[in-house]
Amino acid sequence: ATAAAAAATAAAPPFAAHSCSSSFVMSRTLALFDVDGTLTVPRKEADDVMKAFMRALKTKVTVGIVGGSDLVKISEQLGEGAEKEYDYLFAENGLVAFKHGELLAKQSLRAFLGEDKLKTFLNFVLHYVADLDIPIKRGTFIEFRAGMLNVSPIGRNCSQEERDEFERFDKEAGVRAKMVEVLREKFADYGLTYSIGGQISFDVFPQGWDKTYCLQFVEKDFDVIHFFGDKTYKGGNDHEIFESEKTIGHTVTSPEDTRKQVTEHILDKL
Repeated sequence: ATAAAAAATAAAPPFAAHSCSSSFVMSRTLALFDVDGTLTVPRKEADDVMKAFMRALKTKVTVGIVGGSDLVKISEQLGEGAEKEYDYLFAENGLVAFKHGELLAKQSLRAFLGEDKLKTFLNFVLHYVADLDIPIKRGTFIEFRAGMLNVSPIGRNCSQEERDEFERFDKEAGVRAKMVEVLREKFADYGLTYSIGGQISFDVFPQGWDKTYCLQFVEKDFDVIHFFGDKTYKGGNDHEIFESEKTIGHTVTSPEDTRKQVTEHILDKL
């Protein structure tokens, strides 16, 4: 481990100092986490410090993961078998839902839209991206997932360095925000929601299929649901669940900040 990791470990020791007064407290409290920017640096793997922290947290409260990415990408970041490692794992905002490693439910965007509308939408997006004047483009501009589309103006095949460059460019140029506004107007009757997340893309899914979709699987089983995410601003893919009356929302700025806030808002109160 690096010196920084060792220091972080020292700053976030095992939870021996936090006693859980009853199994009731543990069973009725859910800590729900975004992935990118919350548990990991965007698109990077969770480090050993965070993995140890989450393992220890599971001994105190029920832990769930809700990400916009599919299970393959979430597993790349949190480790193979992530759906078994955590009490709940909600891929694609919960459109693919797991509990203790068992598949709970799976939703289909194709069934919702129908092939004709889906084809019309995809054709428009591809034409729009083709006409975009941005510094670089790579490949895989649309990724078709079970319950949503992921649209990337630069293309998901870009390198990490190119991701970082596009993120900086997009903060100034607003490429994704402008594209989302065009799609909202063009397909106003499709019943779709657009959510900017990560560094290079945005998600497209039916209204109500944002991260609050996952709450239907847990809301009746817990008295308190804490949600931790970084993109909680309007238009960010954590916004709706952060604002939901069913959750206590916490905005974090990094994995280190996540550990700090979990300790402050959950562990120190047990």
